[in-house]
Amino acid sequence: MIKQEPDGKDGKVEQRAAEKEDKIEETKETGALSDLTILDLTRVVAGPFCSSLLGDMGARVIKIERPGTGDDSRAYGPYVNGESAYFAMLNRSKYGITLNLKTEEGKAIFLEMVKKADVVLENYRPGVMEKLGLGYEELRKINDQIIYAAVSGFGSYGPYSKRPGYDILAQAMGGLMSLTGPKDGEPTRAGNAMGDILGGMNMAIGVLAAVHARTLIGHGQKVDIALVDSIAVSLENAFTRYWVTNEVYKRNGNAYAALAPYDSYRARDGLCIIACGNQKLFEIFSREVAGHPEWIDDPRFLSNVLRVENMDELKILIEGWSRSYTVDELVSMALNAGVPAGPVYDISQIVKDEHIASARDMFPVVEHPVIGKMHVNGDAVKMTETAPRITKPAPLLGQDNEKIYGEFLGITRERLAGLKAEGVL
Repeated sequence: MIKQEPDGKDGKVEQRAAEKEDKIEETKETGALSDLTILDLTRVVAGPFCSSLLGDMGARVIKIERPGTGDDSRAYGPYVNGESAYFAMLNRSKYGITLNLKTEEGKAIFLEMVKKADVVLENYRPGVMEKLGLGYEELRKINDQIIYAAVSGFGSYGPYSKRPGYDILAQAMGGLMSLTGPKDGEPTRAGNAMGDILGGMNMAIGVLAAVHARTLIGHGQKVDIALVDSIAVSLENAFTRYWVTNEVYKRNGNAYAALAPYDSYRARDGLCIIACGNQKLFEIFSREVAGHPEWIDDPRFLSNVLRVENMDELKILIEGWSRSYTVDELVSMALNAGVPAGPVYDISQIVKDEHIASARDMFPVVEHPVIGKMHVNGDAVKMTETAPRITKPAPLLGQDNEKIYGEFLGITRERLAGLKAEGVL
């Protein structure tokens, strides 16, 4: 772990390297991040999603929750045997302890743990940690190697930094809602917490970049992630079109402003996606799949630019053909000709799919101490040598107090009972 050495940067780096080797040897099964210890103060979605990714990659993540109530998401359904499956999904691969950071004793305990940690994660509103005396500037004084990562609605600086931030606000102000929904319909929130998920991903990327940078610059740094930033940068072509043409992207259902045909099309029993990403694919689709070679020479569809301008007319023609077939038939015909196509799945179909659910193992089963066997979302990152894996189910509130506090600070069981009675744990 990290120790504050008086003899300069080189001594600290060597000490850290030796201690990391010891820790890796002790763990036997080495994950890609098994030499990192992370103190996780985050709650609800964005931060916990980030720390679950890092935990699956082998980091030792210690989730720190408020005594008594814990993470807000413990109160979110659905419930199984009185435990939140929502919380359990987002908090696997972590140890769980309780600590009241509003008490002086709680702050002192946290600061001692920071001395032995690599990363601190938090998603309080900017300024909260500073008011507690636990902001980045204070933490770096006791451990200049610490990487401090914060995610919030609007980031730690700027005119909106002190505003409360939730996923729906990020989607609204970041632009995603303006692009989503039926043509001529109202702006629509994406069905999942896309702002939180993208924010959590960017937080993980920032942490990994800072961990690498530490080997280059010799000390840690602060990583600042905003949900609204994460949404805004994900909109790619919408902003490009605006900068180039001054055109504000209009909602267009499942169609795409850059390509056509690239949309959902009505089949006899549902919707099928057909995605012609270039001129060659459009010609193959028209000639070999749909049996309408005349579309290729139609003046409205001679180029991708023209097809985008006339996508409504093209969709009418395609659906005049596609409605005669089932989704499975359309997909099979398109794929046999080399044209990208696929069904529009609902959740019940995804979890049974032979590729996504089975071959790619995206919904592994874990054994939770209260819930029992439960499916959780797997990892999208696949690696040949240090593959991410779920190391443990989500912790019960305060489950690992004795183990973690005993190991980190040498606190005895009797003292833990006293701290609990005092409201510190």
